Amino acid sequence: MKRLNTMSENEQNDEGVKNGEDISANGKKDEVEASSQNESPKEDVKSDEDISWDDVKDELETPAMSSQKQEVSSVNFQELEMGGSVSPELDLGFILDLPLTLTAELGRTQLLIGELLQLGHGSVVELAKLTGEPMDIFVNSRLIARGEVVMVNDKYGVRLTDVVSPAERVTKLR
Repeated sequence: MKRLNTMSENEQNDEGVKNGEDISANGKKDEVEASSQNESPKEDVKSDEDISWDDVKDELETPAMSSQKQEVSSVNFQELEMGGSVSPELDLGFILDLPLTLTAELGRTQLLIGELLQLGHGSVVELAKLTGEPMDIFVNSRLIARGEVVMVNDKYGVRLTDVVSPAERVTKLR
């Protein structure tokens, strides 16, 4: 049985290029010579099919060798001179403008995921702190004080009853 060639000339040209053949303007097929065959290979080059995971592992483990030598020299810096004194008000002014987050924590508790999913409107969550016990005051997640809840113009507020000393705060940073 004879098969009809239904591929267009462009499709035949595309097929020929895929197979490593060069289609000349007159439609004849010529074998394409790889430029790498004319040059002497400097290293063993494998085709994609011949590369194994061991080859990749070996390549990653061997340090990359630079063919160029790099010249390294030391740099001489000028000595710093003691200039005019900087006023502490200037430095303090910069620090005073830094934003901080203050958090008043009424209490904590732990829930299971199942308990969390069952919470709804009107649910009551019991906290670990007792009534009348001071609440913790945090600045940027660092405990700085304890206090009691007060009302200020129909809003909640905190009256500080115990402030953590600066020495204790520095110790906790370490």
